[in-house]
Amino acid sequence: MIYHVNHRTAYAYANDVDLGAHMLHLQPRSLPWQRIISSQLQPDPAPAEIRHGTDCFGNAVAWMFLDTPHPSFVVTLDAIVDVTAPFVPEPQQTPAWRDVSDAAYAGGAGGFAPAEFLFDSPMAPAIAEARDYAAPSFPPDRSVLEGLIDLNDRIGRDFKFRAGVTTVETTVAQVLKQRAGVCQDFSHLMIAGLRAMGLPARYVSGYIRTKPPPGQQRRRGSDQSHAWVACWTGPEHGWIDIDPTNGILIRDEHVVLGWGRDFSDVSPLCGVILGGGKHQLSVSVDLEPAEGVR
Repeated sequence: MIYHVNHRTAYAYANDVDLGAHMLHLQPRSLPWQRIISSQLQPDPAPAEIRHGTDCFGNAVAWMFLDTPHPSFVVTLDAIVDVTAPFVPEPQQTPAWRDVSDAAYAGGAGGFAPAEFLFDSPMAPAIAEARDYAAPSFPPDRSVLEGLIDLNDRIGRDFKFRAGVTTVETTVAQVLKQRAGVCQDFSHLMIAGLRAMGLPARYVSGYIRTKPPPGQQRRRGSDQSHAWVACWTGPEHGWIDIDPTNGILIRDEHVVLGWGRDFSDVSPLCGVILGGGKHQLSVSVDLEPAEGVR
């Protein structure tokens, strides 16, 4: 499926900003199942300097520096991306979750990179409450993908998708208590639970199709940046992505921007400004099939 991605982020400031330095994770990542046909960032006002590179996780990053007064700052991503559904093995063909955990802790060939995602991060700590919630999905001999699917289904049943009840400061423990939140919250909860069980898990930032195919239900989280989880399932099958907000494995409805330990590693836009006072933020996202593109 070929998609047109349009992601507009707009800041309106109460007073002029004199200087601004911004870091952007806003360009889709090239992957075996994801081909970037085109990708452009359109900032307004035009920065004095733009630098492009990659972060320690291999994600595309842009740094923008503005040195003249400006009352607003708008960045639009305009991209065309060709996505296919990544291969997923039959759940029972994946190894037992305990074997995956042992392989991650042992390191060695194929194990060192996933081990980075075993440990606490600021927004997804492996707290006891998350372990207690995840543990029923992982009895001793269950395969890792069967456990992941069960945990994914339970999050969908036990938690309500409700915008406005959480912020970027909301902790995993708070989400567990209130049983409501958005895609970022459910992803952090799942990651914390998996890490507490000894399984490497990372936070994936991206988009999900805005309008579903005819006859299918609209996906949650489709009007903003979306987030989901990838879990390492051992050296044979590697990372498998799963979407706890919608209760599905990722398919050709998802576009990947990048990944990290949690949201703080891949925030779409962050930075430092001088001046500005209070500000208003507005974000709009459209991920639609691209017409006439091959």
